[in-house]
Formats: sequence, C-alpha cells, structure tokens
Amino acid sequence: MAEVQSTAAADPARPLVKVRDLKMYFPIHSGLFRTHVGDIKAVDGISFDIMPGETLGLVGESGCGKSTVGRSILRLYDVTAGTVEINGSEIAHVDRDSLRSKRPMMQMIFQDPQASLNPRMTVANIIGEPLDEHMKLTAKERLERIYELMDWVGLNHAFAKRYPHEFSGGQRQRIGIARALALNPKFIVCDEPIAALDVSIQAQVVNLLETLQKRLNLTYLFISHDLSMVRHIADRVAVMYLGRIVEVASREKLFAEPLHPYTQALLSAVPEPDPESERHRSPIVLQGDVPSPANPPKGCNFSTRCPKVMDICRQIEPAVYDFGDGRQVACHLYSEDMTMTGEPTTGETTN
Repeated sequence: MAEVQSTAAADPARPLVKVRDLKMYFPIHSGLFRTHVGDIKAVDGISFDIMPGETLGLVGESGCGKSTVGRSILRLYDVTAGTVEINGSEIAHVDRDSLRSKRPMMQMIFQDPQASLNPRMTVANIIGEPLDEHMKLTAKERLERIYELMDWVGLNHAFAKRYPHEFSGGQRQRIGIARALALNPKFIVCDEPIAALDVSIQAQVVNLLETLQKRLNLTYLFISHDLSMVRHIADRVAVMYLGRIVEVASREKLFAEPLHPYTQALLSAVPEPDPESERHRSPIVLQGDVPSPANPPKGCNFSTRCPKVMDICRQIEPAVYDFGDGRQVACHLYSEDMTMTGEPTTGETTN
C-alpha cells in the first residue's frame, strides 16, 4: 500500500494499496478574518489494505466519507494525516512533480458521467487526453490506442467524433471508463459509478467492470451505497460510519453474519427478493440523526444511535478487534472482557 508504462508486477502476497490512519479534515472558518474555529472530520483515522486483483467494496450511508476516502487516496485532496502507499510508492505526502509521475498507475471513475466529461471535447479527445499528457505517441498510434480502448468498453468507432451530450448515461460512463484505462493503471477508484444510471443499465456497467478486471488484472476500490451491487462485485467489504471504518470482512461473512451493530442495521434495511421472507423481515430502525462530522460524539461515533450502547462506548473510542482472515470490527462488544464473560465491561446494555 511508477512510471507511465511501468512493468513492475505487483507482488500477489503483498497489498497493492496500503492505507494507514488516514485523516481528511476540512477547516471551518468564521468571521471577518476567517478565523479557524474547527474542522469537519470527513475521514477520521482509517486503515485498510487492498490486495492485487481484489475488489474492496466501501459502503455506508450518504455523508459518511466514502467518496472523500477515494479522492484522498488518489491525492485529489491534500490529506491531513496518515499514509497511503500504492504499489510500494508513497502517495499522501509526495511533492506535485513526483505525484504527477505516479498518476498513470491510479485512476478514478466518477459518479456522474455527465459532469465528469468536458462537453466541448469529442470522445476521441476525452479518451486521448491522458495519452497526450503522459505518453509520446504519433497521431496514428494515438488513434489506434483510442479505438482499442473504445473496443474494450463496447463503443463503436464511429462515435469517436461525437460529443458527450449525444450519448446516454450508460454510454457516457463507458467513455469515462475508457479514459480511466488509457494509461494501463493498476488501481482504480470506482466512486459510485452506477449511482446516476438507470437500473437497467447498472448491471451492464458492473459486468463490464468485472470483465475488464479479469482481462487487465485491475484492482478496485468500489464505493457504493447499493449493498446488492457491492455483494455482487466485491471480494471484501468495508463499512463506514461518520468518517470511520467500523467493520471489514469478506463478502460472504459480512452478509451472512454482520458483527457490528451498525452493519447489522444497514443490512437489515435491504429488501428481500422473496415475498415470504420480506413479509417476515424485521429491519433495525436506528433512533436519532447522524451526528455532525464537525462535532462527532466522544468515544464511539455510533454511540448516540447504537441499540447495544454501553457506558464505555460514550467514553472511549473502540479498538479494532481482529478475528483473522481479514475480518476486523471496531466495537467494545468484542473486547477481551466481553468475549470471555459475555457481559459489558462497563455499564449495561441499553435497548
């Protein structure tokens, strides 16, 4: 956790992406002299790894910091604290010139394909822009590469001279994917790439991402609030709440047996396709509102809404408990004392 056409292969036994204690605070200023009066803690000290060829799903409700994580990892924001390594290269704190040379190995697919494409540029120029910036190709080589990328994402060569407004949402997202692939990246952040698309098109785009991953050995951070789609595409899932990761587990274990109370509530809200199961489903309804990231609660961020809250939750931030096989949970319910005695370490459980 390179250069443009780096041939250094990622070690399959080591993480391609390593994030440690990442923080992204946005300052709050007030008054005539713009005095710094606080911070919005959008990302508040998270750590995770992504292995080569893996898809890590990042889920959570709107405003929890998912997209900020993706943008911080790629240094679209200057991070407040923490470290980010991609393919062995430090990203979080390098200077701008060094960062530019590392851009080809990490790319992003944005949420809104219409907003992320320049309306004054043709498809060929949109896809070819990264080639112009980072590679020295002849006009013929450039056009061949553009056509190759269009073939990969299922776009007709005749579309090369058209403009973004002439395409549907799904086609525009395919243009964005082709642009992201132009420089042969190793790691791609997919920032809710299907959220702005019709349901009928979403499966096509996700299937395309899976096909490209197998073909090009890509590694994804797939950010989404659509749990059913994450269940389909992700190998492992990380659950975020108010700037912190509360649980990480394999897709199978997380959906079969969620451990953190927030994960349990999140998954309980997913409708069942079977009418009989849906009729007997009992969603966990959380009380209250999500606290402000400018003033998060003391202790556990989820303590103000947790149905299993204990006194210690309101005082001390929970440690991350490792259950092996990459499964981690940040919750006092799984402290050593609780595991051995089955009772809260401090206070009583509140229902």
